[in-house]
Amino acid sequence: MSSSFYDALETRSADERAADLARTLPLQIARAQSLKGYAASLGEVDAAAITDAAALASLPVLRKSELGKAQSANPPFGGFTAHPASGFAHVFQSPGPIYEPGGVDHDWWRFGRVLHAVGIGKGDIVQNCFGYHLTPAGMLFESGARAVGAAVLPAGTGQTELQVTAARDVGTTAYAGTPDYLKVILDKADSMGVTLGITKATVGGGALFPSLRAEYADRGIACLQSYGTADLGNIAYESAAIEGMIVDEHVIVEIVTPGTGTPVAPGEVGEVVVTTLNPDYPLIRFATGDLSAVMAGQSPCGRTNMRIKGWMGRADQTTKIKGMFIRPEQVATLVSRHDEIVRARVIASREGEMDAMTVRIEATGGDATAYARTVADVLKLKGAIEVVSPDSLPKDGLVIEDQRSYD
Repeated sequence: MSSSFYDALETRSADERAADLARTLPLQIARAQSLKGYAASLGEVDAAAITDAAALASLPVLRKSELGKAQSANPPFGGFTAHPASGFAHVFQSPGPIYEPGGVDHDWWRFGRVLHAVGIGKGDIVQNCFGYHLTPAGMLFESGARAVGAAVLPAGTGQTELQVTAARDVGTTAYAGTPDYLKVILDKADSMGVTLGITKATVGGGALFPSLRAEYADRGIACLQSYGTADLGNIAYESAAIEGMIVDEHVIVEIVTPGTGTPVAPGEVGEVVVTTLNPDYPLIRFATGDLSAVMAGQSPCGRTNMRIKGWMGRADQTTKIKGMFIRPEQVATLVSRHDEIVRARVIASREGEMDAMTVRIEATGGDATAYARTVADVLKLKGAIEVVSPDSLPKDGLVIEDQRSYD
């Protein structure tokens, strides 16, 4: 196996990957069924029949709001873990609050794959500028560094002058942190007359703009980004090809219409829903609230798993119109009430100084008057109804579009 790849999983054929998933996914569904948190949603599911992403689509989506409610009723993990809090190495708290477990064995969050992709390994010293307090970002990347044999300078954020001094003194060769903070460190080093030896960077938690990546490249720093969450660990990551983000080998990613669990057509934008194969914390169809889309083909780097386009916005498009909250789930209910409706989009606008609502409905026919009644019943507001032909609405993942100017 070439050292270009983290392990043999990254270069499996489609048939090999499907066969492996057909063995492991039913076991993960069965683990979930044994947990109190899934008693209502998965209790009657035939685990043996859930062998691929298409079968997963028949299961309900788990949203973070539901996880939070379950944790409030049954702290700290809501009955969704295989062990009590004392059975994990770490317990983290994210805003909400939401509590997440963490482990130190076998690269629990699977970030070794992320660091390996940018070339970090034995002999490197990683300046880890992700936070170490309460939230798990710092530990995600430290775990990955440990998996690839790199040393870690646990720097966190702030005290930039001390960061520069430490990077010089210990010989930092790699950076982990948000995309923009590395520039802060480099600019501070320039002002101090200090030359740093950073040549590799793995970033997340914010947008890596092409101009910033180019600036790092001009300084001799290869910078790749990853996409992960506190709950799920690594979801997808860039390789040196920089053509989309390659899905991690231990999760299943689906792209669904926001507010639903219904997969979109290949290439369309939708909400990222993830099933993790982590046996300690089996999250099944966990909705991230992020938008992305599947990219066709495979990466030129030789990794064969599915690719996504990276972060493309938030799926929770909840908008207040005339004092009423309109949520993607309500738009999904509207579509489900009429068999002939393919898709719908709620558009918020202004008429003079008043809010206005238009509902564009893709349908193969039907009665606009009946649609208007359903809109009033489901959305609790009246609005203009525009019936358009199928495939008329943009395939950009939006089900609620706010056209109002707040300037």
